[in-house]
Amino acid sequence: MQIHNLGFPRIGAKRELKFSLEQYWRGDISQADFLQSCQQLRRSNWQLQADAGIDWLPVGDFAHYDHVLNTSLLLGLLPERFTKHKHAVNNRLDLEFRVGRGQAPSGCQCAASDMTKWFNTNYHYIVPELSTAVLTNDMAVNTEQLLAHLEEAKAVADKRKVVLLGPISYLYLSTVDKEDKLALLPDLLARYQQVLDSLSQANVEWLQLDEPVLGLELDKQWQNAFTLAYQQLNKGGLKLLLTSYFASIEHHISLVKVLDFDGIHLDTVAEKIDISAVIAQLPSHWVISLGVINGRNIWKADLVSIYETLLPIYQAIGERLWLAPSCSLLHSPVDLQQESKLDAEFKSWLAFAKQKCRELQLLKQALVDENTDEIALYSSPAVARANSKRINNPEVLKRVSALTAADFSRKDSFEQRKRLQQQALKLPLLPTTTIGSFPQTGDIRQVRAKWRRNELSLDEYQTLIQQEIRQAIEKQEQIGLDVLVHGEAERNDMVEYFGELLEGVAFTQFAWVQSYGSRCVKPPIIFADVSRKQAMTLEWINYAQSLTDKPVKAMLTGPITILSWSFVRDDIPREQVAKQIALAISDEVEDLVANGTQIIQIDEPAIREGMPVKQSQWQQYLTWATASFCLSAAKAPSHTQIHSHMCYSEFNDILPAIIALDADVLTVETSRSNMALLDAFEEQAYPNDLGPGVYDIHSPNVPEVDWMVALIEKAQQYVPVERLWVNPDCGLKTRSWQETKLALDNMVTAVKQLRARYSA
Repeated sequence: MQIHNLGFPRIGAKRELKFSLEQYWRGDISQADFLQSCQQLRRSNWQLQADAGIDWLPVGDFAHYDHVLNTSLLLGLLPERFTKHKHAVNNRLDLEFRVGRGQAPSGCQCAASDMTKWFNTNYHYIVPELSTAVLTNDMAVNTEQLLAHLEEAKAVADKRKVVLLGPISYLYLSTVDKEDKLALLPDLLARYQQVLDSLSQANVEWLQLDEPVLGLELDKQWQNAFTLAYQQLNKGGLKLLLTSYFASIEHHISLVKVLDFDGIHLDTVAEKIDISAVIAQLPSHWVISLGVINGRNIWKADLVSIYETLLPIYQAIGERLWLAPSCSLLHSPVDLQQESKLDAEFKSWLAFAKQKCRELQLLKQALVDENTDEIALYSSPAVARANSKRINNPEVLKRVSALTAADFSRKDSFEQRKRLQQQALKLPLLPTTTIGSFPQTGDIRQVRAKWRRNELSLDEYQTLIQQEIRQAIEKQEQIGLDVLVHGEAERNDMVEYFGELLEGVAFTQFAWVQSYGSRCVKPPIIFADVSRKQAMTLEWINYAQSLTDKPVKAMLTGPITILSWSFVRDDIPREQVAKQIALAISDEVEDLVANGTQIIQIDEPAIREGMPVKQSQWQQYLTWATASFCLSAAKAPSHTQIHSHMCYSEFNDILPAIIALDADVLTVETSRSNMALLDAFEEQAYPNDLGPGVYDIHSPNVPEVDWMVALIEKAQQYVPVERLWVNPDCGLKTRSWQETKLALDNMVTAVKQLRARYSA
């Protein structure tokens, strides 16, 4: 029996990659120093896995920015705007960053490639841009970096398994403009063949080919494409481990079992499957890798229960059985041992990436020895958690059970609400606003850090945060925005901030996971029934509103986003957790309204990513997800304007659910896609107000006025101008004040030009 890992967190236990990236982008370290730091991090990651007992180390899972972008670079598939200057292509690292973020220490600025969520996770990948021209360009396949990493790993272990995103998933996840996506497959396979040939010549033994799209319910065309691809590819001396995750692939077993693979990885955590029945359908010589440890959560596994499932399988197939996490550990924090402030009982319930590797080793040893003594001792806290008195709150359960249909909807129609809101707010045509946060400067972070270390008194902390709020209000008024925000200086993260003010939620010091590039988040841990401890935003919103006559929008994070961006208890359905969070947000809405707040934004950027992978399961999820949002907003009176926000979510195929949220104003990310996300409205008009983003805040580039004018005019093709708002794509916390002010000045100038044109 072998144990292996599909991938490991690349950011480092102390976010070493994040800090190295940002130092390189600022010019504080050289490219050579940056690459050296990455090499050290890879070595550390491999050593940690080897020490934990992993037999086959993954190579190719590390990325400076994103593994899908790595695949595009490997295959030589980049749009012309990034490759038209030869010197730019020669500097591979900066080329990588220009694709990911539109800017690098060298080379020209250009529009970054689109970014969207990786299946139903909070990780963002850089979307490949494919066309016949891109696939037939003269940029060569380049396996040099991958082979170099393979050689590096040799210093740690002889058993090294290359990880590569498979051709069907890569093509499926790409964007193609005005061409048949599947018509591009032959040229794509030719490039993949070059990669396989290179790996085979390098005497690579195992190649892990990730095809997570197998978890989807692929139509016949894509099924045929899958068959064609793997019939055509010549594996040479390689052994191919077909790998899928995030869903079961039982429905596609007949598709894959006849192809020339040497093994298969099955995620047994995402959906419960009859493992033995699936194995019985597969070729008798295949390695069977079972993902039995949850790669996406932080709970210690009940290894005894897993052992009881696996023992008869191990007895039946013997050494063909491999064990692994359900998916890459990219979605898990690195090491629980760093956490020094968690109480002993709570800490005993948890396992991070390093500990999950050890769980696999413990499980392997128990199966080989047919002895459960050690895993029973290890798993006892996981069993005890289910019966802990810390997790149940009778008052919360009573509130949820008492909910009726009337609690899930607002009293009046949108048309009635809009009339009342306009009478109260008196907003101009094309109202301008931002999504919530303003730049999180070093000074702001230092204030919060000192407050957490008890180096500031409450009065000192409040005074310093109020100064930041005052500056944010003054700058917005100078820019000329119509609806202001307080800037969120007091918030470290849009989910973590609220989680700290909710009962039933715990926090760590170092449980960071990568969201995209250098952006890392530290998800809350929802371990018990959720309720609100106290008012969460009232003090800061009231202060901000006292500084201006313009409306200040209160900023809340919605129940589905808090749910999706947290590590969530697994002992009750997620629907029940969502309703508990929604009631806590509803309590905050009531307090804000009672104190005179006229506009409240309840962000739901994660509603799309929370969906199951299989489309046949979408409606059940969307029913309770939209209901949870509606529950959180339902107590707002008709004259109170409710906004919501979605970023980097493909919502075209769930538009009815988005409409069902019934937000008065919906702001969405659209600038990177050049308003392409609005194509959904050609088939079904969006009935409420809409704010399509005109400023890509994930790139340091400042958009020009003409560019923004063009985007707003394009948006008018989908939404009447009287229902359009103008705003950035997302919050501005990651940007500097200099570029933020320039971009927002341009945005307001663009709106003024359009208002003048319409008034004429």
